[in-house]
Order: sequence, then structure tokens, then C-alpha cells
Amino acid sequence: MLETRAADARQFTTSSFDPQRASAEEWAQALAYWRQRHDEDFPGEPQPDDAHTQQDVRQHTPLHVVHRAFARDAQGRIVGSLNMGVRREGSPDYATFAPFIDVWGGVLRSHQRQGVASTLLHRLLALMEKTRDPTTATFKTHLPEGRAFLAAIGATEKHRSIENRMAFDSLDWAALARWRADALAPTHGLRLEIHAGRVPFDRLATLMAPLSALLEDAPTSALERAPLRFELEGFHAWYAEIDRRGGEHFLVLLRDANDEVAAVCDASWNQLYPDRMFQRLTGVARAWRGKGLAKGVKAIMLQLVRERHPEVAIAVTQNAEVNAPMLAINRQLGFAPHRHDGAYQIGTESLRAFLSTRPLAVPEAHA
Repeated sequence: MLETRAADARQFTTSSFDPQRASAEEWAQALAYWRQRHDEDFPGEPQPDDAHTQQDVRQHTPLHVVHRAFARDAQGRIVGSLNMGVRREGSPDYATFAPFIDVWGGVLRSHQRQGVASTLLHRLLALMEKTRDPTTATFKTHLPEGRAFLAAIGATEKHRSIENRMAFDSLDWAALARWRADALAPTHGLRLEIHAGRVPFDRLATLMAPLSALLEDAPTSALERAPLRFELEGFHAWYAEIDRRGGEHFLVLLRDANDEVAAVCDASWNQLYPDRMFQRLTGVARAWRGKGLAKGVKAIMLQLVRERHPEVAIAVTQNAEVNAPMLAINRQLGFAPHRHDGAYQIGTESLRAFLSTRPLAVPEAHA
């Protein structure tokens, strides 16, 4: 969200956007707006073409539903957007996830500080009050104006993370070979398991619980949240997406004598960004920490990606600011901060109190 002060006298309308029912003209307006927002918020970063964006927005996700709304000016031009992601009713463990709603969006720079974001937030409050399930809304922003706006509405920063990037040509491959050798030393008694391209679903099914335990153990500061977990339904949807885009999922595991996961590293690559590897989870079971296993699985992963995709020039990863051990390893690899993100949360009552001072200037459109 990109607004930083109260609305002035200008009037804006909001309306829902249904990707499955939108007309060709509505899609053209939405795509043009998203392109402009991307260039404003992430200058210099590549973005997928309109066809891929349209397919992504239309894609059915089995675990989540996204409610979308646009704000328009008096001429009908899209000037802001709000996306609200909630757990899909009837999905596994719905009640555990239902209290939380993820919110993202923004306002064109030409229309910031004019009341657009506050107008859109009435949509969020209406959804939270209508269903009574979501009671905590979570926003993430890397922009200073976004931080200022979220603080102004009464949201509290609960978590900070860093997007780190590393150039492949800066890697010390001899050092990585030593990291690999140390992790695979016979004294550890660990077995290496590698999947490149896809992980068979029958194998994934056996990994959901141990990988979720490692994910849940990751630091998240004071963030209120549902349990962090991997879910097989989510992998089905993700694999369908990377099949369409053209991509690969890499998984490196170290298993102990009891076949338990001692360490894991997974990453992805796709043809939309062929020069980039996206590092996902790196985790080590508590009983195996302090033995160099995180370095080992990272080294194995980097070598694997280099062999399969020599065109990759950049590795991208996201780390919690409180995760000092992983940040230290990444610094040794040559990762450097590229962007800092803050996660802010606000409850229904606090949002209602703020919006009571920002009444809608015109009725909402619900088309």
C-alpha cells in the first residue's frame, strides 16, 4: 500500500475484479496497470509478458482464494489495487488458517496521498466483517511510503526479511567442494538424495511432514500466523504452473541412518527468468546443527544448478533478519542485501477504528 496521508476531496470508486469473468477491455486495463506498477515498485526488474500474467491470475489454487479489487479515478482509469488472499473453505485444516488474511496491492505514484489506499481498505474491512473468519491482516512492503502508510493506519511491524542476491561468477567452487565433502564425511553417516526437475509425488507425500517441521522451525519474529507447512495440494498447483512456464524444482536431502531428514535445500528455476536461480528452503534438523550441513546442501545445490543451467548468473534468496546463522552462511557465499521487507499486521477492530475516520466519499461499485 502506497498512501501516506488522509484522503483529500477527490473521489475514487472501487470494484471487484473477477479474472474468470473480466472482459477483454477490463483485462487490457488491468494488465497495463500491473505493468506500470511493476516498473514503479521494482525498477529495472524483468517481468513476465501479459500472457503469463493473465494465466497466473486466472490459475485455480486448491488451498487459497484471492479477492481482487481496483480503485478507479473519475475517468475510470485504474489507479490502485487490493488483493486479499484467504484459505479456501473446505481445504484441509481450514479452521487453523482461517483467522489470517494476506493483503497486497498499491497505488500508482501519480495518485498517492489522495485517499486511494484508504478507499480500498474499506474492501478489506468488509471482507473481514462479512465472513468473520479472518481477524488478522498481514501486509508486506519494501517501500518507505508503504511502511509509513501501514504505521499510520495502526498496523504493527512484526517481522523483517531480506532479499539477498549473489552472482554465480563470484563463487569459490573449491571452497564449495570442501563444504560438500565435509557434509558427506563418513563420520556423519548421512546419505545424499537429489531430485532435479521434479520430485515424484509419491516421494513428496512422505516428505511433507519432515520438511514442514524444518520450515516451522524457521525464525519469524513476532509474526502471528498459522503453522508454516508444505502441503501436497500446493505442490500439484505449483508443478502445473512450472510445467506451463517451463521450469524445474531441485531438492537436495541428507538422510540419517534412520532415514530421517537431517538437512534439506530446495530451489527452482524457470524460463521466464533464465539467468536466475531462486533459493527456497534451507534447513537442518536441530540434532544435526553445528556440523556444516547447511553449507553442504547449499554447495551441492549450487553445483547442481550450474551443471543443469550454465546460463544462471544470479541466485536469489529470502532470509529473516533474525536468522543470523543462515545470513552468515550466505555472506560467506557472497550474497548481499538487495531489498528489505517488513511484514505488518492489523486486526479487525484497529482497521475499523482507522476507517471510521475515513468514510467513503462515494458508494462502492460491486460489479
